[in-house]
Amino acid sequence: MKRYTIEQFMATISIAGASFSADEKRILFSSNASGIFNAYTLPVEGGKPEPLTRSASDSTFSVSFFPHDDRVLFTRDQGGDENYHLFLLAPDGSEKDLTPGHGLKAQFMGWRPDGSAFFVSSNERDPRFFDLYRYDAATYARVLIYRNEEGFDLGPISRDERWIALNRANTTSDSDIYLFDAARQQVKHLTPHEGAISLQAETFDPVSQKLFFLTNEGSEFKRLCTYDLTTGVVRDHESADWNVISTYFSRNGRFRVTAINQDGSVVVRIVEIMAGEGTEEVEKPLALPALPEGEIRGVVFSQSGARMAFYVNGDRSPDNLFVHDFNTGQFQQLTQSLSKEIDPLDLVEAQVVRFRSFDGMIIPSIYYKPHEASAANKVPAIIYVHGGPGGQTMRGYNAQIQYLANHGYAVLGINNRGSSGYGKTFFTAANRKHGREPLWDCIEAKTFLASLGYIDHERIGIMGASYGGYMTLSALAFRPEAFKVGVDIFGVSNWLRTLASIPLYWESVRKAIYDEIGDPVNDIDILVATSPLFHAREIRKPLMVIQGANDPRVVKAESDEIVEAVKKNNVPVEYIVFPDEGHSFTKKKNQIEANRRILEFLDKYLKGNDVAKDGE
Repeated sequence: MKRYTIEQFMATISIAGASFSADEKRILFSSNASGIFNAYTLPVEGGKPEPLTRSASDSTFSVSFFPHDDRVLFTRDQGGDENYHLFLLAPDGSEKDLTPGHGLKAQFMGWRPDGSAFFVSSNERDPRFFDLYRYDAATYARVLIYRNEEGFDLGPISRDERWIALNRANTTSDSDIYLFDAARQQVKHLTPHEGAISLQAETFDPVSQKLFFLTNEGSEFKRLCTYDLTTGVVRDHESADWNVISTYFSRNGRFRVTAINQDGSVVVRIVEIMAGEGTEEVEKPLALPALPEGEIRGVVFSQSGARMAFYVNGDRSPDNLFVHDFNTGQFQQLTQSLSKEIDPLDLVEAQVVRFRSFDGMIIPSIYYKPHEASAANKVPAIIYVHGGPGGQTMRGYNAQIQYLANHGYAVLGINNRGSSGYGKTFFTAANRKHGREPLWDCIEAKTFLASLGYIDHERIGIMGASYGGYMTLSALAFRPEAFKVGVDIFGVSNWLRTLASIPLYWESVRKAIYDEIGDPVNDIDILVATSPLFHAREIRKPLMVIQGANDPRVVKAESDEIVEAVKKNNVPVEYIVFPDEGHSFTKKKNQIEANRRILEFLDKYLKGNDVAKDGE
């Protein structure tokens, strides 16, 4: 097995998004081939990607071709500040900001079916709330079609533009759906209920007669239901033994795509909608072509429905773009994202593992075992904690994890209690318990790793980003004996400040966040007790902290202060700040620097004398 440098890993190209051109001969997508995300096109028959944008400073993400010509919509923020604006790219290469202004955030919300207009949300009127505008596709003149003064999250728009679905999070596990009737200018509450039920509007059917929505009422997992807009009748429509996570229709209404979160993997179902008896429609499962190893994701149809673009992603294979032609039955792989210098056989196939925690709760995890690990060659390990709090480590290509596994670290992507994807009881088991029970799951993970027989239980570290960074700091502060090192990537150190400084446009979920973690006014004692900054004197193990200077979610002061406090303990601390990043690192040069430094830090403090050099 060969070891690869971080430069070789980062020579892999990340790609995302797909939109067919009006003539259905090209696909628009985003790629970081230049070192930073830009918009590109590719012929559906295959060929070389052609850059449409050439930003060297700010990440640029493609949104959509215009339905009838070669104009393009894309989105861009500044230095990772997440204040995305929507831009027009003309065929001559000129760019126009369609959402000008300072400090606002805008998002594309879809096309009118005939392509004559498109919808955009923006918080320019009130920084807390997103209003909905309709833009004329020819003149870019816009009309306010929904003024959001009640703090709803904007949902789907019916194709006849009569209805706008609105979502409201009461808590992280309890939500509601409202319906705005544009004809009557009225909002109706569709889902009055008692108890904690998760409800979310997904899409309207193509003829604007039904709203498709997700609910976990009466069950652990979310299923798909329909609400008849005329009669108000609700019916179950589609379910699985796991959470249904999304559904949407193709533009021509012929296909419907559903995604299911199945034990840490995304499973896609596609149905073709056929005429049945009378007015009834029949959904016929679409047979998908036999594909390379991995999961189908991001399915998009051309306007005519003749072609389908999608991604395939596997543990050892990053996203690659494919096109399927329904007329010929053929499919074609358009990209080769993995670095040519990396042999996929040298990478690690993930395993889904489970262990029993301190109170008997079963904790599901995604596990990566290095090839060289054996009873005779015990390896160090990393507990890898996801963001959220309610996130989930899932299967699929993860360059950071593969880099660590390639250099001899076992990595356990723990889905501690409070993670998504495993039912509502598991999801709510961490509420008001952060810094305690979810952390104790991470402590129990050490026992599980030690039981495997090829892990050096004296050399186990913990790392994570965002909430995972908080968990790392919590582990070092609240259970200082447990882990040998910690790597905190833009993690919360002081809940009081983070909860008081969350972006204004999070107003719609502020109450839910406070309900889960604590209220910065009424729950000061709880938040001080669970904030690592106030317990930094307990941190005795080497710590690495990595932060984006423009992070709007976990502000730089969170990292500055924990670093300063831990240094007073004469504990080794390494601190890296990227001046041009926010709450994720989208630029290759920074990803290379961060991951190289992480490995050097782990090799120094976790492997010690057992350091293996790149390129062996």
